[in-house]
Amino acid sequence: MATIDQGNGKKSITAEERISQKHSWIHKFISNVLKVGPMPKHVAFIMDGNRRFANKLKVEKIKGHEMGFEKLTDCLEWCLYLGITEVTVYAFSIENFKRSKEEVTGLMELAKQKFQQLMQSKQLISKYGVCVRVLGDLSLLSPDVQEIVARAVNFSKNNTNAFLNVCFSYTSQDEICAAVRVLAEGVQMDLIEPSDITADLVEKCLYTNKSPNPDLLLRTSGEVRLSDFLLWQTSYSCLAFVDALWPEFSVWHFYAAILQYQRCSKYLQDAKEISEQQMTAKTAQEDVATVLKELRTELQDPDICPESHSKEVGSRLQDLTATRKIRVENFLRNVQRKRDEFFIRLGKLHGHDNCERNEDIQIQKNVLTV
Repeated sequence: MATIDQGNGKKSITAEERISQKHSWIHKFISNVLKVGPMPKHVAFIMDGNRRFANKLKVEKIKGHEMGFEKLTDCLEWCLYLGITEVTVYAFSIENFKRSKEEVTGLMELAKQKFQQLMQSKQLISKYGVCVRVLGDLSLLSPDVQEIVARAVNFSKNNTNAFLNVCFSYTSQDEICAAVRVLAEGVQMDLIEPSDITADLVEKCLYTNKSPNPDLLLRTSGEVRLSDFLLWQTSYSCLAFVDALWPEFSVWHFYAAILQYQRCSKYLQDAKEISEQQMTAKTAQEDVATVLKELRTELQDPDICPESHSKEVGSRLQDLTATRKIRVENFLRNVQRKRDEFFIRLGKLHGHDNCERNEDIQIQKNVLTV
C-alpha cells in the first residue's frame, strides 16, 4: 500500500488514509455502505461540459478545460478511496481536431502541461504503483506532445497497483479500424489464419487490450450518447448519464452512479456470461465443421458424421485448438512487442535520453527498497 512521507518526523500515512482525512463522516459512512455491495473495478468517464461551463461563467473556453482537469484529479482520488483500481478517460477525440485552431492549440498545451506535472511526480507514481497508458492515434499529435506522452507511458509501464488510461487522439471507430488492420497484416504475414479471427481476438487487438472492459461508463452534461467512445468495450457496461457539467460533477453524482451499477450489475454479468457461452459454442461448432470437411475430403465420403468417427474427430479437434492457441499467442506477442517498441522509439526520437532513463530506473529502485 502506498505511503506518503510527512517529512517532519511524523509517521507516514497511506494514500487512502490521506484521502479519508479529507472526507466528512457522512462520506465515509456512504463509502462503507457502498462497499458492502458489488463495486466497479473499472470506471470510464466521458468528461463532457467544460466549454459550456466556461460559457456559464463567462470565461475563456480553455479555463473550462483547466477546471475539467482539476475535476479529474478529484475523481481519481474518489476512485482510489473506493477501491476502484482502473479509470479510463476520454481526454481528446480525433473529432476535436475540427474545433478552432486556437482551442486545439490550447488543449494540446494544457495536455502537455498536465503530462509534465505527472512526470514531475515520478516518486509518487512509483509509490502508488500507477500505470499510465495513452490510447489513440498518437501520430496525429505534435512531436513535443508525443515525447511527454511516451515518457509517461515508458516510465510507468511496469506498475500494477492502479491504471489510468487516457484516450487521447482517439475514437472507437479508429480503434476498431486499427485492430482490423493489425489482423489483416497478421493474415498477410501468415502469423494467423482467417479462421482464427474471432470477436475475442479482435478485442485483444484493440488499444485497450491490457484492460478489462469497463464496469461503469459515466457521462456528464446531460448528453445521452457515447460519442464514439469505447463502443466495443461497453456492450455489457452500466451506462450512467448525469445532467451536471463535468466541472460541476460531485462525489454525490458518483455515489448515485455506483448505486445504479449495483442495481444492474447482476443482470449485466448474467447477460455477458450467456453471450460468452454462445460464442464458445459457436466456435466449437465451427471447429467440428472444419474437421468434418477435412475428413470428408480425405476419405472422399460426404456422409461422414461425428458419431461414426468420434475418436478421429476428437483427436483432430484437439490438434486444431492446440495449434490455433499457439499461433494466436505468438501473433499477440508480436502485436504487443510492436506497440511497446513504438513508445520506446518515440522516447528515443524526441530526446528521452540515457540520463533520463537511468534517473527513472533509480527512482523505481528506491521505491522498491522503501
